[in-house]
Amino acid sequence: MPIENILLWVAVLIFVSVVSSKLSDKFGIPVLLIFLTIGMLAGSEGIGGIYFDDAKLAKSVGVVALIFIIFSGGLNTNWKDTKSVILPGAILSTAGVLMTAIFTGFFAVYILKFSLLEGMLLGSIVSSTDAPAVFSVLRSKRISLKQPLKPLLEFESGSNDPMAIFLTAGFISILTVKDMGIAALIPRFLLDMSVGSLIGYLMAKFIVFFINRLRLEYEGLYPVIMISLVLLTYVIAVFLKGNGILAVYFAGLMLGKAEFPNKKLLVRFHDGLAWLAQIVMFITLGLLVFPSNIVPQIGAGFFLTFLLMVVARPVSVLLCLLPFKMNLRKKVMIAWVGLRGSVPIILATFPFMAGIPQADIIFDIVFFVVITSVFIQGTSIPILSKILKLDVPLANKMNYPIEFEKTAAIDAEMIDVIVPFDSEVIGKRIGDLDIPEKCLIMLICRGGKFVIPSGDMVIESGDVLLVLANTADFLAFQKMLAHLKKEG
Repeated sequence: MPIENILLWVAVLIFVSVVSSKLSDKFGIPVLLIFLTIGMLAGSEGIGGIYFDDAKLAKSVGVVALIFIIFSGGLNTNWKDTKSVILPGAILSTAGVLMTAIFTGFFAVYILKFSLLEGMLLGSIVSSTDAPAVFSVLRSKRISLKQPLKPLLEFESGSNDPMAIFLTAGFISILTVKDMGIAALIPRFLLDMSVGSLIGYLMAKFIVFFINRLRLEYEGLYPVIMISLVLLTYVIAVFLKGNGILAVYFAGLMLGKAEFPNKKLLVRFHDGLAWLAQIVMFITLGLLVFPSNIVPQIGAGFFLTFLLMVVARPVSVLLCLLPFKMNLRKKVMIAWVGLRGSVPIILATFPFMAGIPQADIIFDIVFFVVITSVFIQGTSIPILSKILKLDVPLANKMNYPIEFEKTAAIDAEMIDVIVPFDSEVIGKRIGDLDIPEKCLIMLICRGGKFVIPSGDMVIESGDVLLVLANTADFLAFQKMLAHLKKEG
């Protein structure tokens, strides 16, 4: 095929995917489902007629895409909210994934008549969750979840993929390596996770040290160097027999709470790169599937999905969260939010590479499980969150025409604050306010329009003040705004 034709298809598929993502905003359809559908429609059994059955290439594309998706997830994690849920999140992403894999594996043995090891392999493949798909649905409905659900689910979904990858690789080894038992997975698990975490931590420290001293002349080169460092993190971990995906996620998590030059630029770049990676990955996986092969598996696949959603995942969550003080409504919500995502489909290509006899059936079943899980759970989450009274309005993040990037050279942050309707500062000139010395009002948002402040400007109720200040002065300023008007 001429290169122009290939570029045409790439351009059209990416364009259609991005434009179609508006359906997620309007109707609450998870973007994962949209991108996969586009891939299937472009495939040999769809209107595009593109024949693609290279599982090895699909796996390679999926792994590379996953590296940048996971890194971006770690980089965008709010550390302040996450640090309070690390312990329950870590238990869910390890023991929870293991229990889900075991329960689902036994169901697969019963339903599909697989051998025990084949059943455990299938259970391992579908054991990880994809919370980002959930939050895209919630954003489309302008709602979020009460604390600590949002940070807990984000941390679990970002950190549970390494466990699923380990279990999948482990059971494939047992199935293909003679005289290898399950006990051999224990030392491999300890090495896999410990090396992955250590490499991620050390690489994050190195990246911060390196970027702080690099001082490139061209700002556009910072994203380029970061791509190489992310890939290097993955490769070093894998070469040292560690979990590369865990290393990348851990590095992203550590970088998310660190300060270094051009951080905002890098965060935005990797957010866009992660979206591109998702589109490419889902379209590739959509091309790989042949819908006609899935039809015979619908009955067994639906039964397996049902048991995964209402038995395996809920029981695992309830057992993992027993030591923690959390009401039943929140536990039910966490259990239902565990919809499957991109990782199971990528992992479903692994058995092809290993020559597992049931590889075709496993891939078709996993694809059906993901589609069904995303459709049923993804679209019902807004309704369930309201029934359980766990929904809260989504904060309206305002985009300001000016930006500020915190560095070690300045002890200040740019923060916005709303003037309360009964504040004593209402009706007063800015020049007459007792504003802390190191607190500067940069911009005022009033009635949806931005106004440059002056000393003569009068504060009005509902004004959003964009303030540059250090923590102590901002708290003092916030306290001043909170003083109520004296009656009479």
